[in-house]
Amino acid sequence: MISNIYINSERLWQSLADMAKIGPGVAGGNNRQTVTDADGEARALFAEWCKGAGLVMSVDKVGNMFMMRPGSDPDALPVYVGSHLDTVPAGGKYDGVLGVLAGLELVRTLNDNKISTRHPIVVVNWSNEEGARFHPAMLGSGVFIGKQDIAFAYAREDMDGKRFGDELRRIGWAGEEEPGNRKMQAYFELHIEQGPVLEAASKEIGVITHCQGMKRPQYTLTGKAVHTGSTPMHMRVNAGLAAARITEVVQEVAMAEQPNAVAGIGKMVYSPCSPNVLPSTVLFAIDIRTVDGDKLQRMYDTIWQRAEKICAELGVGCKVEEVGSFDPVTFAPELVNAVRSSAEALGYGHMDMVSGSGHDACWIAEVAPAAMIMCPCVDGLSHNEAEAISPEWAAAGADVLLHSVLKVAGQSNQN
Repeated sequence: MISNIYINSERLWQSLADMAKIGPGVAGGNNRQTVTDADGEARALFAEWCKGAGLVMSVDKVGNMFMMRPGSDPDALPVYVGSHLDTVPAGGKYDGVLGVLAGLELVRTLNDNKISTRHPIVVVNWSNEEGARFHPAMLGSGVFIGKQDIAFAYAREDMDGKRFGDELRRIGWAGEEEPGNRKMQAYFELHIEQGPVLEAASKEIGVITHCQGMKRPQYTLTGKAVHTGSTPMHMRVNAGLAAARITEVVQEVAMAEQPNAVAGIGKMVYSPCSPNVLPSTVLFAIDIRTVDGDKLQRMYDTIWQRAEKICAELGVGCKVEEVGSFDPVTFAPELVNAVRSSAEALGYGHMDMVSGSGHDACWIAEVAPAAMIMCPCVDGLSHNEAEAISPEWAAAGADVLLHSVLKVAGQSNQN
């Protein structure tokens, strides 16, 4: 470890500001959804910066971008770092983007200090991490590890019926490389916390030991659309009432499984949606997360059993489909230790944490040793145009990323 090497904080912060100019939101954040024109422009800028840093670009068939800095040992597997450049529709400037641009800054810092590594270093931008336009989330890394195939990815449709594959080709970022034809020595991902814990604890660095598993069942409740003013209460088949009672069940089940369990409903769609008509259908998805696999399944089963009973009592139809899931993840202990010891050596306040949200690192951990580093975000706000971090937090995370990577990639020389 080269203890006196730090990234260029001003350069990293300027890179974040310049990238944020692409796909601006309406309230100071970003709307740079995957495979839109804005995403294509962001990719082009990132590629230009990487070329200037001497990196060699490869792009696979689902648009994952790989930027390689060669190592001194031609037989050594690369150390990968990265995250994603796409955002949710009303997203912030740092979610995902920090991890990609910190990887670039890491390379620039090694170049500045004429440091070569034994292992190559690859900076990666994963496609469609957010899943805001095309479901599911983490699609690029999912195809990379074989969770989905290319045909599945290309056939994903947005709300306008446009397909992922067509849009990827339209913006010019469908590569020729077959996804997954790469081996990794290790994978590191820097990310903002997306929660309030680090800021509240006055810590600069979150050392991520695990990531919560997630199940996302989508419920379709079927009632009868009738006039709310002229239909007697006892003669209604009220899908809205069933949905309300299930919402309460979700809260009760999550609270009964404390600590370290969460569940909630973030979106509910009534059809028809009128103040004087009961809904014929109510569509909603339940987000259930915990780091304990047995607890995750128990929560899923309990909610379903109680929902089924509620609907039967009200005469409401109930159908459930699982639209997203991943198992709890334990990150590689040797890489977690590298992150922890780097934070300690650099003098940054740190704490072990569990990630509450899914990341590309969760998929990559299935095929290679992986670890995550987190920095605070103001008030825990993320997926929000008000998302904010400080230059100091960004620099601390990038410094820890740099030194963690050097522990694994190995210094070849310093001139």
